Amino acid sequence: MSEQQPTSKFMQNGVVKWIEHRMPIFSFIDHSVGSGYPAPKNLNYWWNFGSLAGLALIIMIVSGIVLVMHYTPHTTLAFNSVERIMRDVNGGWLIRYLHMNGASFFFIAVYIHIFRGLYFGSYKYPRELLWIIGVLILLAMMATAFMGYVLPWGQMSYWGATVITNLFSAIPVVGESLVTLLWGGFVVDNPTLNRFFSLHYLLPFVILGLVIMHIWALHTFGSNNPTGVDVKGPQDTIPFHPYFTIKDLYGMGVFMLIFLFFVFFAPNYFGEADNYIPADSLATPPHIVPEWYFLPSYAILRAFTNEFILYWPVSWLMTAKLAGVIAMFGSIILLALIPWLDTSKVRSARYRPVYKWFFWIFVLDWIVLGMVGAHPAEGIWVVLGQVATTYYFAHLLLILPILGVLERPLATPESISASVTQPAE
Repeated sequence: MSEQQPTSKFMQNGVVKWIEHRMPIFSFIDHSVGSGYPAPKNLNYWWNFGSLAGLALIIMIVSGIVLVMHYTPHTTLAFNSVERIMRDVNGGWLIRYLHMNGASFFFIAVYIHIFRGLYFGSYKYPRELLWIIGVLILLAMMATAFMGYVLPWGQMSYWGATVITNLFSAIPVVGESLVTLLWGGFVVDNPTLNRFFSLHYLLPFVILGLVIMHIWALHTFGSNNPTGVDVKGPQDTIPFHPYFTIKDLYGMGVFMLIFLFFVFFAPNYFGEADNYIPADSLATPPHIVPEWYFLPSYAILRAFTNEFILYWPVSWLMTAKLAGVIAMFGSIILLALIPWLDTSKVRSARYRPVYKWFFWIFVLDWIVLGMVGAHPAEGIWVVLGQVATTYYFAHLLLILPILGVLERPLATPESISASVTQPAE
């Protein structure tokens, strides 16, 4: 009872009571993230990354709003306006570096959040919609980040926009028209920059709306937990506040220390030097490479050549370029189908000894795809990319369904409390 006393004293404040009677916002907050929200008692620090992603989103929105005050979305002025932010606007260099590196740390938090969900089975019944909304957030993040990368109008911005938007030309019938629509003309130029600027400003608020839906879906059935078993009663839960709010605050402190290290001491670590050269349509960079968080998808796209074994079955139906585009988007969309592709009844990999190994192979495969995407498509990197791409789809479409049927999982505990006294062997 003692941990609820501060809340009750707060609620007895006259102003608070006046507001609460007319709009019960304080009781809503307490029910959502306070002492009124019961959370599984065994949540560990892997569950911090959802709140860390939320922190990164807030940093991105606030810093983005400030940057918009000084940015000029015009091909002849964009690059210089960014340099002006860096050199002449008070604190502009800090706001831009927060925004630049904030994108990378946002993706780091989200990727770890996704892999945690894959390991502990957070996508299984009844949290399928929660997982699908999470995949939609990832897709919206990718679109937002790509459009934001174009805005500085450096060499990598211009040529990245040219290469990626040209991919849509592979779509039969409507491809060329779609590219023209994206460009606002027949080449990447000022209308393209204006379109991307407008959408880059809009999409973060779409992401915010999806995050609210994500939290809503989360609170409907509550959080999953490391054991993967459902909450059986009050003995399995503790109030979210103060036990997990303090854990989140500690994680945020560590996150900000690492984040600010890069902001102050290595601000361009995640960037490309070519993007400090103004965009030039007559000078193609020797190696066009996207930001690191796109590299696995980029590697899957480039893996599809006429010699790739996965392309052969559809070679009579489409070009290798179109197959690569479909595979790139399909690699993300397939994640939304994992609740049905994984046929196992057991959630947590703690009690799935075989799945646990395949999970880490999948993580390693994703890292390899990232390495392949960062190198030119030549030599051993082509073969390695095709092998890694083959395993990526084999893991999702073959291994998960078959493993769920053949694997013999360990006995799961009867409850979260029982898992303390009966750990997995």
